[in-house]
Amino acid sequence: MKRQRIWGAVGALVVLVAVGGLFGYQQLRQAGSDGPQGGPVELPSTQGEFSLSQLEDDQLAVLFFGYTHCPDVCPMSMAVMRQVMQGLDEEQRRRVVPLLVSLDPERDTLVRLAEYVGYFGDNFIGATGSQAQLEELAARYGIIWRRVETPDSAMEYTIDHSSSLYLVDRDGTILQRVLYSPTPHALRAALEQELGG
Repeated sequence: MKRQRIWGAVGALVVLVAVGGLFGYQQLRQAGSDGPQGGPVELPSTQGEFSLSQLEDDQLAVLFFGYTHCPDVCPMSMAVMRQVMQGLDEEQRRRVVPLLVSLDPERDTLVRLAEYVGYFGDNFIGATGSQAQLEELAARYGIIWRRVETPDSAMEYTIDHSSSLYLVDRDGTILQRVLYSPTPHALRAALEQELGG
């Protein structure tokens, strides 16, 4: 009798795992089909009005959403981009445009952005826009972000945000999404694949 109960419980568990697995698979498929759409990026930038459509046919942008007062993820991601850019040859570097879109237009003026991106390289571009522009753009790229008040800090607030890098072409088509990593390997591999190296 005990053995029958055990086998019954095991059978029920197998059915639950199978159903859960199927549900999880369907969720992943739905998430994939409803993933980031990408699309145009047109914002004031440290190099004048910026638009992805200005890129040449063989160029791509490495798009990152962050802000200059970010204490950890942003400077790390920018340093990774710099390291990967330094490892490219001259022709490959010409084809890659590193772009930081600031989610903190209140503090990140174009002057502040120019100073910040300048630490990482002359070809880095900083851009930002109005709250409405940023919300629309972030929604298309699947960026989740929110302002977090920190009244006990001199910073007054921080911004929690998604930290993926996006390789996009001049039409805003997402070629690859690179998850955050403090090491350059994933971004380097993605760029080599897209650049044909």
